[in-house]
Parts: sequence; C-alpha cells; structure tokens
Amino acid sequence: MNARFAAGDRVHVRRSESPGHVRTPEYVRGAFGVVERVCGPFANPEELAYGRDGLPARPLYRIRFRQADLWPDYNGPPLDSVEVEIYEHWLETR
Repeated sequence: MNARFAAGDRVHVRRSESPGHVRTPEYVRGAFGVVERVCGPFANPEELAYGRDGLPARPLYRIRFRQADLWPDYNGPPLDSVEVEIYEHWLETR
C-alpha cells in the first residue's frame, strides 16, 4: 500500500465525532501538524476493536504538533512539540 503523505508534509487531522472506538485523540482533531515519518501499513484498530480483520491495512504516520497549536494557554517554549501516531484515513491536506 502506498502512503499518500511523506515526511515533511503538512497535514490536517479530520474533525470527526465518530461513535465507537476511535484511536485518534480528541485533542488533535482539527489541528495541523507535520508528518515526522511514515510508520508503514497496519490493520485498522478501529475495525479490530469490533472483532473484524482491520483490512485493508492502512498507512500509519507519526505526526508532530506544536504544543502551542494544540493548547492555546501553553506557556512553554514555542518549539515544544508532541508526536501522535495517526492513520491515513484521519488525515487530509488543506
């Protein structure tokens, strides 16, 4: 499976109120980040949680977010960041 994004790409995390098991943390939904690396294809845990096979495998990415972009009241150094692993179906470009 080919990854849609590459290291260094700027991506936007979909804002979705999906019911059920969702692996993408609420605090990054709607945020912009940068692909730190492509981790490879993996079975979709949102499907595995319901006893399905999670196929087709989906690309998983490690996305870096500036903490100040996630938490407006963040008072730490401006370059502080957090990295979150997010599946491709949650990512888009804007």
